[in-house]
Amino acid sequence: MPTNAKNVDEYIAEQMAALARNPECANTHYNLGMGYLTKRMFREAEESFIKALDCSPKLVEAHVQLGGIAMQRGDLETCLRYNQMAARERPFFAVPHANIGFVHMQRGESDQAIAAFKRAVQQDPKFVQAMANLGGIYYMKGMLDAAENWCKKALAVEPKFGPAYHNLAMVALERKDYAAAMDNVAKAQESGYEIPQKLLAEIAALQQG
Repeated sequence: MPTNAKNVDEYIAEQMAALARNPECANTHYNLGMGYLTKRMFREAEESFIKALDCSPKLVEAHVQLGGIAMQRGDLETCLRYNQMAARERPFFAVPHANIGFVHMQRGESDQAIAAFKRAVQQDPKFVQAMANLGGIYYMKGMLDAAENWCKKALAVEPKFGPAYHNLAMVALERKDYAAAMDNVAKAQESGYEIPQKLLAEIAALQQG
């Protein structure tokens, strides 16, 4: 929506003034929640998103944001529940499917995670994070060809997506292709992605060997 705000505080004040005029506007409650999120005021953001849903239960973006707040608190169960609500309400919206996949991935539930990430990519063929996550899960399952395939799909969309290079480095190490592993680590670092120290140490040891 149009705004004259010059900073987040002005934006929040603007939304609160709009709510004073129309307290039943779901979009304004949602916008206020996003303002609070920007300031990491999670409790206030949560209250705003809940009010948005009270006014419009079909505002699935609010479910997704509530899931994100739950994830920030480490509450995977609540995060999963909110995103499942969003996916049921709008099944062709890719984001909740990806978030569901992420929760399953965190729990080590690889098959459920794969199914959810694939649904996300089906709805949004340029969802690089979901593709890279699929690459990571297939790597953990020892399915190296599938892992490589999904990472390359991610890089075809976004050639500087560091997590995909990181996963390709892990695949290359597993195949004992040390030159490819080093090359992918370098590309991940060039993209600004922070490689885990353990992998860097392993690469350094191989270079010395």
